[in-house]
Amino acid sequence: MSGHSKWSQIKHKKGITDVKKGKVFSKLARMISVAAREGGGDPNANYKLRMIIDKAKMVNMPSDNVDRAIKKGTGALEGVKMEEVTYEAYGPGGIALIVEGITDNKNRTVSEIKHLLSSQGGKFAKTGSVSFLFQKKGIIIVNKEENKFNKENLELAAIDAGAEDLRWQDENILEINTKPEYLEKIKTLLKQANITIESSSLDWVPMTEIIVEEEKTRGKIERLMEALDEHDDVNEIYSNLKD
Repeated sequence: MSGHSKWSQIKHKKGITDVKKGKVFSKLARMISVAAREGGGDPNANYKLRMIIDKAKMVNMPSDNVDRAIKKGTGALEGVKMEEVTYEAYGPGGIALIVEGITDNKNRTVSEIKHLLSSQGGKFAKTGSVSFLFQKKGIIIVNKEENKFNKENLELAAIDAGAEDLRWQDENILEINTKPEYLEKIKTLLKQANITIESSSLDWVPMTEIIVEEEKTRGKIERLMEALDEHDDVNEIYSNLKD
């Protein structure tokens, strides 16, 4: 299986140490509130909430912010009602896009996303016309530098835990693919093997990837991705563009 293209990972790898930290915290707070509203405020009983809290810890989001977001989701604190949204689209060069977000106004968000797409030659797609090009997968990221294992031992541990597919993003970053329903089990088994997990998530992974070589088109793609990533209501962007 080819690797997946998740634009937000590029941001994550840099480390969130700049002025965007406040925006990241705001997006995570929305995600936490929605997860708490849907499945309750106990992360031990709400796997989706637990995954988002793990992300919040990775970027050093204050625990008070996390607790407040949970309380807003459960109704213990007053807050604006947020809804999850998923958009399917085509970008420059015909690349397929799935955009996930959270909004308090669907009409506003869809209008703004359409504008961002059209400004770079992209367009909205009908529901289902893009998502069939992707599969939902559990993704676990392990950093070799944070573990006392070599590449072979990490791969064997991942396979023993039930990994479906493995891919080295670079010399140190191992991407482990799983079926969504096995993600939590494999995380537990890796931790029992004393392997430190850098991150985990449920992502859309393209079944095939598109190569775009034309420089002008790649420039449009980059500008579109940056604009979508900057949008307050957008959490994740997935594409079938080959890196």
